[in-house]
Amino acid sequence: MAAELTPGHEVVLETDRLLLRPWRVAEAVVQRELWAERDPRVPPHRRIDAAGHPTVAELEEAIRTGRSPAGLLAIERKAEGDVIGYCGLIDGGGELAFELLRRRWGRGYATEAATAVVEWAGSAGHGRLWATVWEWNTASRRVLAKLGFTEAGRDAVHGTTLVTTKQL
Repeated sequence: MAAELTPGHEVVLETDRLLLRPWRVAEAVVQRELWAERDPRVPPHRRIDAAGHPTVAELEEAIRTGRSPAGLLAIERKAEGDVIGYCGLIDGGGELAFELLRRRWGRGYATEAATAVVEWAGSAGHGRLWATVWEWNTASRRVLAKLGFTEAGRDAVHGTTLVTTKQL
């Protein structure tokens, strides 16, 4: 895995197949697709609402103005040049988060991207990371287990959300 800082001090990570980098405004359509295909068990505030929000225009504006969640990098497949999801650190840099388009599931991309982020976090001085995952999300739980995250409890607010941690 290679890592570098871009001129704006943004993290760019590279693996054999992937480039993890800041989002481009034109890629808001990918973010919208992620919102649109989320499992119905995902809380409503994380899905497209009855009025159709967030719209592509709203997501474009969030990218343009830097209001997208800081730390979430676009996952680009290097050979194809397409963006397939995101991975990165949120909540002040301590929480690992990732999500892929459904059509790209089952190919090891989430594990590859998350491994790059975890390795970068260790080299950047993080001593511990955490991740939350819904109990029913077995695919993401498998990714976290492969990375060495262990279950540490449940989120007190959302009882079906597991909290996992990893010492670096």
